[in-house]
Amino acid sequence: MAQNLTHRAQAILAAVIANYIRTAEPVGSKTVASREDIKVSPATIRNVMAELEELGYLTQPHASAGRIPTSDGLRFYVDSILEVRELDDSVKHRLRLALPTDEAATHLDISELLKATGRALSGLSQQVAVVSAPHPDQEVLRQMEFILLDSGLILVVIVTRAGAVQNRIIEADTALRQEDLNKFSRYLSDLMADLTLTEVKKRLASEMTREKMRFDKVLGQALNLSQQALTYEVQNDIIIEGQTRLMEAPEFNDVARLRQIFAAFEEKSTILGLLEKSLLAQGVRIFIGSESQEEDLEGLSAITSSYGTPSTPAGALGVIGPTRMNYSKVIPIVDYTAKLVSRLLDQRC
Repeated sequence: MAQNLTHRAQAILAAVIANYIRTAEPVGSKTVASREDIKVSPATIRNVMAELEELGYLTQPHASAGRIPTSDGLRFYVDSILEVRELDDSVKHRLRLALPTDEAATHLDISELLKATGRALSGLSQQVAVVSAPHPDQEVLRQMEFILLDSGLILVVIVTRAGAVQNRIIEADTALRQEDLNKFSRYLSDLMADLTLTEVKKRLASEMTREKMRFDKVLGQALNLSQQALTYEVQNDIIIEGQTRLMEAPEFNDVARLRQIFAAFEEKSTILGLLEKSLLAQGVRIFIGSESQEEDLEGLSAITSSYGTPSTPAGALGVIGPTRMNYSKVIPIVDYTAKLVSRLLDQRC
Protein backbone atom coordinates (compact mmCIF):
# COMPACT_ATOMS: atom_id res chain seq x y z
CA MET A 1 0.00 0.00 0.00
CA ALA A 2 3.00 2.33 0.43
CA GLN A 3 2.97 3.22 -3.28
CA ASN A 4 -0.50 4.76 -2.85
CA LEU A 5 0.89 7.58 -0.73
CA THR A 6 3.41 10.21 -1.77
CA HIS A 7 6.24 11.10 0.56
CA ARG A 8 4.35 14.30 1.44
CA ALA A 9 1.16 12.37 2.29
CA GLN A 10 3.12 9.94 4.46
CA ALA A 11 4.78 12.83 6.31
CA ILE A 12 1.43 14.51 6.96
CA LEU A 13 -0.16 11.24 8.11
CA ALA A 14 2.78 10.64 10.46
CA ALA A 15 2.44 14.19 11.80
CA VAL A 16 -1.28 13.76 12.49
CA ILE A 17 -0.65 10.46 14.27
CA ALA A 18 2.24 11.82 16.34
CA ASN A 19 0.14 14.74 17.53
CA TYR A 20 -2.89 12.53 18.20
CA ILE A 21 -0.79 10.09 20.24
CA ARG A 22 0.44 13.00 22.36
CA THR A 23 -2.84 14.89 22.87
CA ALA A 24 -5.74 12.49 22.13
CA GLU A 25 -7.33 15.46 20.30
CA PRO A 26 -8.30 15.87 16.62
CA VAL A 27 -5.49 17.45 14.64
CA GLY A 28 -5.99 20.45 12.35
CA SER A 29 -3.97 21.63 9.35
CA LYS A 30 -2.47 24.59 11.25
CA THR A 31 -1.07 22.23 13.90
CA VAL A 32 0.55 20.08 11.22
CA ALA A 33 1.91 23.18 9.41
CA SER A 34 3.64 24.34 12.60
CA ARG A 35 5.99 21.34 12.51
CA GLU A 36 9.47 22.09 11.20
CA ASP A 37 9.56 18.95 9.06
CA ILE A 38 6.40 19.96 7.14
CA LYS A 39 7.29 22.53 4.49
CA VAL A 40 3.90 23.17 2.86
CA SER A 41 1.04 25.57 3.52
CA PRO A 42 -2.03 24.82 5.68
CA ALA A 43 -4.16 24.87 2.50
CA THR A 44 -2.04 22.13 0.90
CA ILE A 45 -2.15 20.17 4.14
CA ARG A 46 -5.94 20.39 4.22
CA ASN A 47 -6.10 18.98 0.68
CA VAL A 48 -3.78 16.11 1.57
CA MET A 49 -5.72 15.37 4.76
CA ALA A 50 -8.93 15.26 2.71
CA GLU A 51 -7.28 12.73 0.38
CA LEU A 52 -6.16 10.66 3.36
CA GLU A 53 -9.72 10.71 4.64
CA GLU A 54 -10.99 9.43 1.29
CA LEU A 55 -8.46 6.60 1.50
CA GLY A 56 -9.81 5.66 4.94
CA TYR A 57 -6.65 6.62 6.84
CA LEU A 58 -8.11 9.66 8.63
CA THR A 59 -11.56 10.54 9.88
CA GLN A 60 -13.21 13.74 11.09
CA PRO A 61 -15.17 13.12 14.31
CA HIS A 62 -17.04 16.45 14.00
CA ALA A 63 -17.63 18.78 11.08
CA SER A 64 -15.65 21.64 12.60
CA ALA A 65 -12.96 19.45 14.18
CA GLY A 66 -9.59 18.34 12.91
CA ARG A 67 -8.90 14.73 12.00
CA ILE A 68 -7.81 11.61 13.82
CA PRO A 69 -6.28 8.42 12.41
CA THR A 70 -8.43 5.36 11.74
CA SER A 71 -7.33 1.81 12.49
CA ASP A 72 -6.36 1.49 8.80
CA GLY A 73 -4.33 4.67 9.06
CA LEU A 74 -2.54 3.39 12.15
CA ARG A 75 -1.89 0.06 10.44
CA PHE A 76 -0.37 1.81 7.42
CA TYR A 77 1.73 3.95 9.77
CA VAL A 78 3.02 0.93 11.72
CA ASP A 79 3.75 -1.14 8.61
CA SER A 80 5.10 1.49 6.22
CA ILE A 81 6.21 4.63 8.05
CA LEU A 82 7.21 3.83 11.61
CA GLU A 83 10.91 3.21 12.24
CA VAL A 84 11.38 1.06 15.32
CA ARG A 85 14.74 1.68 16.93
CA GLU A 86 16.61 -0.54 19.36
CA LEU A 87 15.58 -0.05 22.95
CA ASP A 88 17.57 2.57 24.79
CA ASP A 89 20.28 1.17 27.09
CA SER A 90 18.83 2.98 30.10
CA VAL A 91 15.45 1.28 29.59
CA LYS A 92 17.15 -2.09 29.17
CA HIS A 93 18.92 -1.46 32.46
CA ARG A 94 15.65 -0.62 34.21
CA LEU A 95 14.09 -3.83 32.91
CA ARG A 96 17.02 -5.93 34.08
CA LEU A 97 16.80 -4.33 37.52
CA ALA A 98 13.06 -5.03 37.70
CA LEU A 99 13.50 -8.73 36.90
CA PRO A 100 15.57 -11.25 38.88
CA THR A 101 19.19 -11.87 38.00
CA ASP A 102 20.17 -14.98 36.05
CA GLU A 103 21.29 -16.66 39.28
CA ALA A 104 18.18 -15.67 41.24
CA ALA A 105 15.91 -16.82 38.43
CA THR A 106 17.11 -20.41 38.86
CA HIS A 107 15.57 -20.50 42.35
CA LEU A 108 12.57 -18.22 41.89
CA ASP A 109 9.09 -19.64 41.43
CA ILE A 110 8.04 -19.05 37.83
CA SER A 111 4.83 -17.28 38.87
CA GLU A 112 6.91 -14.69 40.76
CA LEU A 113 9.09 -14.15 37.70
CA LEU A 114 6.05 -13.54 35.51
CA LYS A 115 4.44 -11.20 38.06
CA ALA A 116 7.64 -9.16 38.12
CA THR A 117 7.56 -9.14 34.32
CA GLY A 118 4.00 -7.80 34.29
CA ARG A 119 4.82 -5.03 36.76
CA ALA A 120 7.90 -4.01 34.78
CA LEU A 121 6.06 -4.02 31.45
CA SER A 122 3.19 -1.92 32.78
CA GLY A 123 5.50 0.54 34.51
CA LEU A 124 7.74 1.16 31.50
CA SER A 125 5.01 1.24 28.86
CA GLN A 126 2.44 3.07 31.03
CA GLN A 127 -0.13 0.63 29.63
CA VAL A 128 -1.89 -2.52 30.80
CA ALA A 129 0.51 -5.47 30.82
CA VAL A 130 -0.59 -9.07 30.24
CA VAL A 131 1.50 -12.21 30.67
CA SER A 132 0.36 -15.79 30.12
CA ALA A 133 2.04 -18.46 32.19
CA PRO A 134 3.55 -21.37 30.27
CA HIS A 135 0.85 -23.83 29.27
CA PRO A 136 1.44 -27.00 31.32
CA ASP A 137 1.15 -29.25 28.28
CA GLN A 138 3.88 -27.28 26.48
CA GLU A 139 6.38 -27.39 29.33
CA VAL A 140 9.27 -29.82 29.22
CA LEU A 141 9.31 -32.50 31.89
CA ARG A 142 12.30 -32.70 34.21
CA GLN A 143 11.09 -35.32 36.64
CA MET A 144 8.01 -37.05 38.06
CA GLU A 145 7.92 -38.25 41.67
CA PHE A 146 5.40 -40.42 43.50
CA ILE A 147 4.97 -39.99 47.26
CA LEU A 148 2.82 -42.37 49.31
CA LEU A 149 0.43 -40.37 51.46
CA ASP A 150 -1.82 -43.08 52.82
CA SER A 151 -3.01 -46.48 51.84
CA GLY A 152 -4.25 -46.08 48.28
CA LEU A 153 -3.46 -42.34 47.99
CA ILE A 154 -0.39 -41.05 46.16
CA LEU A 155 0.91 -37.51 45.68
CA VAL A 156 2.38 -37.03 42.21
CA VAL A 157 4.86 -34.16 41.87
CA ILE A 158 5.60 -33.10 38.28
CA VAL A 159 8.57 -30.75 37.86
CA THR A 160 9.15 -29.04 34.53
CA ARG A 161 12.39 -27.75 33.08
CA ALA A 162 11.19 -24.16 33.58
CA GLY A 163 10.84 -24.86 37.29
CA ALA A 164 7.06 -25.08 37.48
CA VAL A 165 5.72 -27.64 39.94
CA GLN A 166 2.35 -29.39 39.56
CA ASN A 167 0.88 -31.59 42.28
CA ARG A 168 -1.79 -34.24 41.77
CA ILE A 169 -3.33 -36.72 44.21
CA ILE A 170 -4.38 -40.02 42.67
CA GLU A 171 -5.75 -43.32 43.92
CA ALA A 172 -3.74 -46.49 43.46
CA ASP A 173 -3.28 -50.09 44.55
CA THR A 174 -3.15 -50.26 48.36
CA ALA A 175 -0.33 -52.83 48.14
CA LEU A 176 2.16 -50.34 46.69
CA ARG A 177 5.07 -49.33 48.92
CA GLN A 178 7.24 -46.20 48.78
CA GLU A 179 10.11 -48.36 47.50
CA ASP A 180 7.96 -49.31 44.50
CA LEU A 181 7.07 -45.68 43.89
CA ASN A 182 10.74 -44.62 43.98
CA LYS A 183 11.46 -47.23 41.31
CA PHE A 184 8.58 -45.89 39.20
CA SER A 185 9.89 -42.33 39.60
CA ARG A 186 13.37 -43.22 38.38
CA TYR A 187 12.09 -45.21 35.43
CA LEU A 188 9.59 -42.57 34.28
CA SER A 189 11.98 -39.63 34.73
CA ASP A 190 14.48 -41.40 32.47
CA LEU A 191 11.82 -42.38 29.95
CA MET A 192 10.21 -38.97 29.63
CA ALA A 193 12.90 -36.43 30.40
CA ASP A 194 13.20 -33.57 27.88
CA LEU A 195 9.74 -34.21 26.42
CA THR A 196 6.86 -31.75 26.66
CA LEU A 197 3.91 -32.97 28.69
CA THR A 198 1.97 -33.35 25.44
CA GLU A 199 4.75 -35.59 24.12
CA VAL A 200 4.81 -37.45 27.45
CA LYS A 201 1.13 -38.33 27.06
CA LYS A 202 1.80 -39.70 23.57
CA ARG A 203 4.81 -41.67 24.82
CA LEU A 204 2.69 -43.11 27.64
CA ALA A 205 0.05 -44.33 25.20
CA SER A 206 2.75 -45.97 23.08
CA GLU A 207 4.46 -47.57 26.07
CA MET A 208 1.13 -48.83 27.43
CA THR A 209 0.54 -50.66 24.14
CA ARG A 210 4.02 -52.21 24.23
CA GLU A 211 3.66 -53.12 27.91
CA LYS A 212 0.54 -55.19 27.21
CA MET A 213 2.61 -57.37 24.94
CA ARG A 214 5.44 -57.74 27.48
CA PHE A 215 3.24 -58.51 30.51
CA ASP A 216 5.61 -56.50 32.73
CA LYS A 217 3.54 -55.93 35.87
CA VAL A 218 5.87 -53.38 37.51
CA LEU A 219 6.20 -51.35 34.34
CA GLY A 220 2.46 -51.49 33.82
CA GLN A 221 1.83 -50.10 37.30
CA ALA A 222 4.23 -47.22 36.68
CA LEU A 223 2.62 -46.33 33.37
CA ASN A 224 -0.88 -46.54 34.84
CA LEU A 225 0.04 -44.14 37.65
CA SER A 226 1.59 -41.71 35.18
CA GLN A 227 -1.44 -41.78 32.95
CA GLN A 228 -3.70 -40.99 35.91
CA ALA A 229 -1.45 -38.11 36.96
CA LEU A 230 -1.52 -36.54 33.50
CA THR A 231 -5.28 -36.84 32.93
CA TYR A 232 -6.64 -33.46 33.99
CA GLU A 233 -8.08 -30.24 32.63
CA VAL A 234 -5.65 -27.34 32.51
CA GLN A 235 -6.21 -23.63 32.21
CA ASN A 236 -3.53 -21.07 31.56
CA ASP A 237 -2.97 -18.55 34.28
CA ILE A 238 -2.84 -14.94 33.13
CA ILE A 239 -1.19 -12.09 34.96
CA ILE A 240 -2.64 -8.62 34.35
CA GLU A 241 -1.01 -5.48 35.71
CA GLY A 242 -1.97 -1.81 35.44
CA GLN A 243 -5.64 -2.03 34.45
CA THR A 244 -6.36 1.33 36.08
CA ARG A 245 -4.02 3.06 33.62
CA LEU A 246 -6.90 2.98 31.14
CA MET A 247 -8.79 5.35 33.42
CA GLU A 248 -6.18 8.01 32.62
CA ALA A 249 -6.92 7.84 28.89
CA PRO A 250 -9.53 10.43 27.80
CA GLU A 251 -10.97 8.11 25.16
CA PHE A 252 -12.21 5.85 27.96
CA ASN A 253 -14.17 8.40 29.95
CA ASP A 254 -17.32 6.40 29.16
CA VAL A 255 -17.83 4.49 32.41
CA ALA A 256 -19.95 1.78 30.76
CA ARG A 257 -17.23 1.08 28.16
CA LEU A 258 -14.53 1.05 30.82
CA ARG A 259 -16.58 -1.38 32.89
CA GLN A 260 -16.89 -3.67 29.86
CA ILE A 261 -13.12 -3.68 29.34
CA PHE A 262 -12.46 -4.35 33.03
CA ALA A 263 -14.93 -7.25 32.90
CA ALA A 264 -12.93 -8.74 30.01
CA PHE A 265 -9.76 -8.46 32.08
CA GLU A 266 -11.50 -10.10 35.02
CA GLU A 267 -12.94 -12.95 32.97
CA LYS A 268 -9.55 -13.47 31.26
CA SER A 269 -10.69 -15.72 28.38
CA THR A 270 -10.61 -12.74 25.99
CA ILE A 271 -7.03 -11.94 26.97
CA LEU A 272 -6.08 -15.60 26.75
CA GLY A 273 -7.50 -15.75 23.21
CA LEU A 274 -5.42 -12.74 22.24
CA LEU A 275 -2.20 -14.13 23.71
CA GLU A 276 -2.74 -17.53 22.12
CA LYS A 277 -2.72 -15.80 18.71
CA SER A 278 0.78 -14.58 19.58
CA LEU A 279 2.02 -18.16 19.91
CA LEU A 280 1.32 -18.79 16.22
CA ALA A 281 4.23 -16.64 15.00
CA GLN A 282 7.65 -15.59 16.23
CA GLY A 283 8.49 -12.04 17.18
CA VAL A 284 6.33 -9.05 17.99
CA ARG A 285 2.71 -8.98 16.80
CA ILE A 286 0.58 -5.84 16.69
CA PHE A 287 -3.21 -5.90 16.83
CA ILE A 288 -4.91 -2.56 16.15
CA GLY A 289 -8.56 -2.11 17.01
CA SER A 290 -10.73 -4.90 15.60
CA GLU A 291 -7.72 -6.82 14.25
CA SER A 292 -7.61 -8.82 17.49
CA GLN A 293 -11.06 -10.21 16.59
CA GLU A 294 -11.92 -9.88 20.27
CA GLU A 295 -15.10 -7.82 20.55
CA ASP A 296 -14.37 -6.67 24.10
CA LEU A 297 -11.05 -5.18 22.94
CA GLU A 298 -12.58 -2.97 20.24
CA GLY A 299 -10.91 0.43 20.34
CA LEU A 300 -7.76 -0.98 21.92
CA SER A 301 -4.41 -2.00 20.50
CA ALA A 302 -2.23 -4.85 21.71
CA ILE A 303 1.48 -5.37 21.18
CA THR A 304 2.51 -8.92 22.05
CA SER A 305 5.33 -11.40 21.72
CA SER A 306 5.82 -15.05 22.58
CA TYR A 307 8.60 -16.10 24.93
CA GLY A 308 10.46 -19.38 25.23
CA THR A 309 12.33 -20.95 22.34
CA PRO A 310 11.59 -20.37 18.64
CA SER A 311 10.59 -24.02 18.23
CA THR A 312 8.59 -24.28 21.46
CA PRO A 313 7.10 -21.00 22.68
CA ALA A 314 6.19 -21.31 26.37
CA GLY A 315 3.80 -18.40 26.69
CA ALA A 316 3.19 -14.83 25.58
CA LEU A 317 3.32 -11.33 27.01
CA GLY A 318 2.37 -7.88 25.86
CA VAL A 319 0.67 -4.59 26.55
CA ILE A 320 -2.86 -3.39 25.84
CA GLY A 321 -3.83 0.26 25.55
CA PRO A 322 -5.58 2.88 23.43
CA THR A 323 -5.07 2.61 19.68
CA ARG A 324 -3.11 5.86 19.93
CA MET A 325 -0.44 4.27 22.12
CA ASN A 326 3.16 5.21 21.42
CA TYR A 327 4.08 2.31 19.13
CA SER A 328 7.68 3.39 18.61
CA LYS A 329 8.22 3.27 22.38
CA VAL A 330 6.21 0.17 23.26
CA ILE A 331 7.26 -2.23 20.46
CA PRO A 332 10.95 -2.43 21.50
CA ILE A 333 9.96 -2.69 25.19
CA VAL A 334 7.79 -5.74 24.48
CA ASP A 335 10.40 -7.29 22.21
CA TYR A 336 13.26 -6.90 24.69
CA THR A 337 11.16 -8.08 27.64
CA ALA A 338 10.17 -11.27 25.81
CA LYS A 339 13.82 -12.00 24.99
CA LEU A 340 14.85 -11.29 28.58
CA VAL A 341 12.19 -13.61 30.02
CA SER A 342 13.19 -16.31 27.50
CA ARG A 343 16.79 -16.07 28.68
CA LEU A 344 15.83 -16.20 32.36
CA LEU A 345 13.69 -19.27 31.79
CA ASP A 346 16.57 -20.90 29.93
CA GLN A 347 18.75 -20.42 33.03
CA ARG A 348 16.36 -22.70 34.89
CA CYS A 349 16.97 -25.62 32.55
